[in-house]
Amino acid sequence: MLVTAESCTGGLLAAALTSVAGSSDVLERGLVTYSNLAKQQLLGVDPDLIQRDGAVSETVAAAMADGALNATQKADLALSVTGVAGPAGGTASKPVGLVFIGGKVRPAAAVVQRHEFQGDRQAVRLASVEAALRLGLELVSVRPSS
Repeated sequence: MLVTAESCTGGLLAAALTSVAGSSDVLERGLVTYSNLAKQQLLGVDPDLIQRDGAVSETVAAAMADGALNATQKADLALSVTGVAGPAGGTASKPVGLVFIGGKVRPAAAVVQRHEFQGDRQAVRLASVEAALRLGLELVSVRPSS
C-alpha cells in the first residue's frame, strides 16, 4: 500500500494513481501539504528543519515521506514531493523547476532525488509526478521479500 505527501504537485500524484481502475488496492491515502504548517501538523515535519533548510529541500522531502508513513499503519511505501513549480517563487539557490522527491519503504531510510525540471508550471508538476512514480517503482522492485 502507498501513501503520498504532496506540496507543489497539489494532489496530482494521487490523482494520477486514482485515474487507474483498481487503485484502491494500492493507494491508502494522499495528503496535500502545501503550506509549511500543513507539513508540520499532518506529517510532523519539524519547523526548525523547515526554517533551517527550507520547505524545498532534501531533508524536508525525507521528513515528509517519514511523516506520511507515520500517519498510517496500512501503507508500507510513501512518496513525497516538494519543489518550486513557478512561475514565481524561485531564487538563485532554489530556481523554478527545482523539485525534491522522497520515497520510503518500511523500515528502510527515506531516499531523496533532486530534479531540475524545465518548462512552465504545468510541465514542472507533471514531470514531478512522473519522477515520483518512477521512484516508487524503483523502490518496490528492489524491496526485499518478506
